[in-house]
Amino acid sequence: MSKLLILGAGNYGYVAREVALSLNKYSNIDFLDDKNPEAIGKFNDYNLFAGRYSDAFVAIGNPSVRKELFSKLSNAGFNMVKLLSPESYVSPSAIIKNGCIVEPKAVVNTEALINEGCLICAGAIINHNCCIGEFSQIDCGAVVGANAVVESLTKVCYNEVVYKK
Repeated sequence: MSKLLILGAGNYGYVAREVALSLNKYSNIDFLDDKNPEAIGKFNDYNLFAGRYSDAFVAIGNPSVRKELFSKLSNAGFNMVKLLSPESYVSPSAIIKNGCIVEPKAVVNTEALINEGCLICAGAIINHNCCIGEFSQIDCGAVVGANAVVESLTKVCYNEVVYKK
């Protein structure tokens, strides 16, 4: 079994840990965080863990920080995983790139594209043929309508609807 290192031991970090646990593929899941005493180190300590943890996930709400840490971890040789809750629906034709999470009760429909580092929160709906730009966040209950595009580094807020332009 693999070991997972999650950067960010705040709310998103705990959600990521629960989704990762539901996958039954990690023997160990630990955090790096600058403020949480439960963490085994600080963000800048990631290089110390490169040989001991094969997989990593960045669970930070700020998209610019998430992108920066994703890049650092990738360059350090970590496998940047995607965490897909077994309680979500992901179409077999959807493409979800590394560093993404799809939380419980979220839907990613036919031929949707979710680019690197995205957070697809509980109950969000990504309808068919959508494109979600890298390091974006689709909050709980938000809907991205058919064929719509969400630009990179965008946050779609709770219950917001994005239509094709």
